[in-house]
Amino acid sequence: MSAADAAPAALSRHRSINRGSSIGLLLVAMPVFLLAWLIIFPIFSAVVDTILVLGPDGATEVSLASCRFFFTDRYSLGNLWLTLWTTAVCGGLLLAIGLPIALYLRFSQGQLAAYVQALAIFPMFVPSIILAYALIRTIGPNGTVDLLLNAVGLPKLRTPYLTPWGPVIGLVWDNLPLTVLMLTAGLSSVSNSAIEAARDVGARPLRVFVSIILPRMGNSLLVTASFAVLGIFSAFTLPYVLGPASPEMMGPFMQRTFADMNDPLNAMTQAVITFGFCLLFGIFYVRSIAKNREARA
Repeated sequence: MSAADAAPAALSRHRSINRGSSIGLLLVAMPVFLLAWLIIFPIFSAVVDTILVLGPDGATEVSLASCRFFFTDRYSLGNLWLTLWTTAVCGGLLLAIGLPIALYLRFSQGQLAAYVQALAIFPMFVPSIILAYALIRTIGPNGTVDLLLNAVGLPKLRTPYLTPWGPVIGLVWDNLPLTVLMLTAGLSSVSNSAIEAARDVGARPLRVFVSIILPRMGNSLLVTASFAVLGIFSAFTLPYVLGPASPEMMGPFMQRTFADMNDPLNAMTQAVITFGFCLLFGIFYVRSIAKNREARA
């Protein structure tokens, strides 16, 4: 091809690339706009409204009184501590339960593995309110478990309903399907040849897991833990229905402060503080993903 023919071809490719880039930007413009309108703008608006308040003379002034009240109020700190405790316990239980299931699904075949996968994913299709009602009827006072224990002459179950363990059970059940799916997807990067090579040199299952499987799914564990933390920390329905009235998790606490106590400023402050903790987890997740991409590049 001569230089005279190559120049129009290069110009045509350049125009095609520019056209494709413009189409791509148009495709993502609406989701980005909705994200900015429905999420980012309300966040900044809540932060500003928490800091800027009306003074005695009617003028707007900067005040951190609501934040100081939150971090000096024992009841508010107790609710925050319960939320952090519930999030940590649920995150640990999700990994402890979901990882063995994901390992079994990754390295097992047959009808039984299909049944296990179906059971693990089933909670994804059950609404939270129905799940809460089912748990109340099962492990609540005079529930199914109590009736079965009474039928065989055993003492009644000390129900976790309306205790801090009630939301833990519900949130673990509710978040288990996503945890299993994400861990199973992460295990797909572990090749069978590497595992077979380790077994050929005499490596036991625990050594294979620690030396081969675990290092290759560190990113999946991080993503799974981040999604679990963000979802559990901001949960509302299950803590509201299954949890105790005092202390309570931040979701029900915000709703009660806003609706029952008619105190929108403190409710907004609680929301901003909750978002701050979630932001810390989000920053940790984004930085870890960025470092992982740089390492692979």
